[in-house]
Formats: sequence, structure tokens, C-alpha cells
Amino acid sequence: MKTYFGDREKCYKCYRPTSSCMCKHVHNVKTKTKFVILMHPKEFKKVKNGTGHLTHLALQNSELFVGVDFSNHQKINEIIASHDSYVLYPSKEALNISHNNPYTKRDMAIFIIDSTWSCSLKMLRESKNLQALRHISFDSTKLSQFKIKQQPSEFCLSTIESTLSVLELLNKHEIEKILENDLEKFLNPFEKMIEYQQNIIANPISSAVRFKPKK
Repeated sequence: MKTYFGDREKCYKCYRPTSSCMCKHVHNVKTKTKFVILMHPKEFKKVKNGTGHLTHLALQNSELFVGVDFSNHQKINEIIASHDSYVLYPSKEALNISHNNPYTKRDMAIFIIDSTWSCSLKMLRESKNLQALRHISFDSTKLSQFKIKQQPSEFCLSTIESTLSVLELLNKHEIEKILENDLEKFLNPFEKMIEYQQNIIANPISSAVRFKPKK
């Protein structure tokens, strides 16, 4: 299904222009853990390089909500009430799942904030319901493949890359039983997006002609 924004046709699933839609590259992964992606409104507008939508599309058991203050968000509060919930955030008190098993008695829900560091802090500060949740983190040993975007520090990862690291560690702790093939294909749309953007950068003239608005 397609929708229109201004002069350009866009895919309503990945929110990218249909000319660079990444949906066909998405490989769905089924998990027992529920993933909840909380996207800042500013991130929602980043149609060229946002990875939150791609992460949501790849995870069957996931939800995506856009906003800043989720304190009174009914669906989010229902998830918190019915799951053992964590926020993926590298605070000093966070449970590092690279070394510790996040054992839970109920199904787990992991909230992933899709935003810049400063906006993430604001979302946590204003969302009273999230403040009560324990943080989890992991040792970031991979370098980001986000070659079209400068990261704040060497081991900062995009939303979809961070999620893959979490999935791999949940497998390690036997909380999930995701097939290796599913993990290997998880970043497919992300890698194709980077490839597409690099081609645009390398061929700016042809790209400008291609996307010239019709009169």
C-alpha cells in the first residue's frame, strides 16, 4: 500500500519513498520476547536513514509508538502490567546481559528508544511509567555499519543493530531460540538501505534527475 507526502509517493510500512522502499528486504523474526519501539517525533521524520521502522517490520512480536511522554499511554501500560519489562539503556545501574541472564518469571518486554541521546533522556524523564522499569545493556563490541551517518562514539549502534545484539544475547541465555539464519538476515533491509544511500551520494546528478518533481 502506498501513500503520498508532497510530490513524492511513499510506502506506508517503512515510510520511505517507494523508489527506495526496503520492505522486500525485511526478514521476519518470531520472538517470545515483546519488543516495544518508542520513537521520538523527530526520528519519525528521518525517512532517509531511520532504522526504527525497519526494526519493527522485522520483529513479528513488536509494537511501535511515536511520542515523548508515554506516562498515560494505555497500550504501553498494559504491556508493562502483563510483562517483566526492561528499557534498553546503558545506565550505571543497568543489567548487562552480555554477562547476566535477565531471568524473568513472565514473558519479557524490552522497550527500545529510537532517538538521539538527548531526546532519549527527555523521553525517559517525562515518561513516569518508564522510570519504574529496570534498564538493560550489553557490551558493544561491534562497529556500526551505519556508514552514511556519523555516530556519537565508536561503538554506538543504530536501533536495528542494537536490537540484533540483544537477540543474539537472548539466544545465548536460551530465552529465545532464534535460528542462526534468521539472525544473519535480520540486518538485510538496513544493509540495503545503506547501499542505496551510498549509490545516491556517489551519483548525485542522476539521482537529482530521477527525483525531480513533476510539473
